[in-house]
Amino acid sequence: MSEQSRSTGRIRGTGSRRKQRSRRHRAKVVAAWSVAGIVVVGGAGLGYAYMKLDGNLSSVDIDAKLGTDRPANVDDGSQDILVLGSDSRSGANGEYGADEGGARSDTAMVVHVDKGHRSASVVSIPRDTLIERPVCESDTSGEQVPAEHRAMFNTAYEVGGPACAVKTVESMSGIRMDHYVEVDFTGFKKLIDELGGVEITTRTAIDDSKSHLHLDPGTHTLDGEESLGLVRTRKSVGDGSDLGRIQLQQAFIKALMAQAKSVGVFSSPQKLYGLADAATKAVTTDSGLGSVRKLSEFANGLKGLGSDNVHMVTLPVEYDPADPNRVLPQEKAGKQVWAALQHDRPIPASATEESAGDKGDAGKVVE
Repeated sequence: MSEQSRSTGRIRGTGSRRKQRSRRHRAKVVAAWSVAGIVVVGGAGLGYAYMKLDGNLSSVDIDAKLGTDRPANVDDGSQDILVLGSDSRSGANGEYGADEGGARSDTAMVVHVDKGHRSASVVSIPRDTLIERPVCESDTSGEQVPAEHRAMFNTAYEVGGPACAVKTVESMSGIRMDHYVEVDFTGFKKLIDELGGVEITTRTAIDDSKSHLHLDPGTHTLDGEESLGLVRTRKSVGDGSDLGRIQLQQAFIKALMAQAKSVGVFSSPQKLYGLADAATKAVTTDSGLGSVRKLSEFANGLKGLGSDNVHMVTLPVEYDPADPNRVLPQEKAGKQVWAALQHDRPIPASATEESAGDKGDAGKVVE
């Protein structure tokens, strides 16, 4: 999941120096959006393809569905994006389990880009977190779905689709989401394959029958199917919980960012178009990003964001005393995390020190 954006620079010295600077800049742009899980396309050489690529995109009018009962829209230049990975088993995704008529958010991240667009914080929300789910509108019938106490976080998407997922995150955080991006299983695989796979190194063996991933210790180039297996793995690493899986996902994102830097999409129009075609088929966005032009304009505002300035954490949680398979948000620490994003500050390390989980053990499986 990556993007491309073109920029012009002042010519100084030799042509080779300008070329090196341009490559470094482009690599930063690609790496930045690997974290967000979205590929943005546009720029010179692709104008002819806009209509085709626009036809690939799906979008949802979140604002119309949620109305005005939302946190204040803070117009300070910062951006907050909810990124979801859908675990729908419909269509081509049926090979990963039976289609039971609904989908849940298998992966959820709040991506906060600071007002200077030079750093970002990513907060992963465990799918098994028990939360206060607000009243939502059914994504299928249009009827109201009552609020629920101690609802699993990922049921918000199941009962009310993207709008309910956004509403739930806004209720938890007090932060208005500027944008929404969703990627499904099949689209994720195709994106990785278009990138040529992702290289990861495993320190220990991974043998997970649920995700169908079997890797010996060592360096591997994972194709789309294997990459999907890695980000779905949970039972065979760490404590076997969703918290361990999140750490694997975060480690994979780092590897994906490194891969995106090395792929010559900008020197190969065919490669760039293939990536753009796969990306626009893979994602569902809010209507504010519902065209290639809008995605490109949004990306152009993020040119200064580099991969070294992305801080990834998991929402601080504790195991539920009534059910060890579920977690509860740590109220005080959680407020610290959301307050940092609200005030456009780095998340303090102390906010996640007492959180439940593997303390990084699962993340150390992959480098």
